[in-house]
Amino acid sequence: MPKKLIERFMPKPETLQNHKHLRIFGKLLHKTNLWALNRRSAPGAFAVGLFVGWIPMPFQMVLAAALAIIFNVNIPIAVALVWITNPLTMPFMFYGAYILGTKILGYHEKPFAFEASWHWIESSISTIGPPFLVGCLTLGAIFSASSYILIKTLWRYSIILKWKSRNSKILYTRK
Repeated sequence: MPKKLIERFMPKPETLQNHKHLRIFGKLLHKTNLWALNRRSAPGAFAVGLFVGWIPMPFQMVLAAALAIIFNVNIPIAVALVWITNPLTMPFMFYGAYILGTKILGYHEKPFAFEASWHWIESSISTIGPPFLVGCLTLGAIFSASSYILIKTLWRYSIILKWKSRNSKILYTRK
């Protein structure tokens, strides 16, 4: 894994511990594994961050931090990964989640035009809400599980490569 590269871009623990929205977690933020980048905390952080990124709600970063604390995984990675849902990606991701939800629930797609108003949300929640939420949770689970497996596999593969490199150097120097 490009551990050094990731560590270079990660914020310092003190920065996040003093963040105004994360202060609610208090002393829970002082566990060392929440800030460590290792084979146990990184895959779990990817899983948490990508799952929360698919949940359509405000303050995703706070939920990601809370779940990272509960599962004892890397907070900066979990919090950063919720930004996969941003104003550029959200329409595509959420429309795909809605389509998947209609397939899972056996609903027919209903035509709709998005309006940024509370009235539209209230009127649409009963028609497009259930397939949308089912699609979001399904894709969140899929992305979460697959990222966990992928990061765990890549981490293991990088360790194997390091051991092979180390062993070949030792054998080469002994001759």
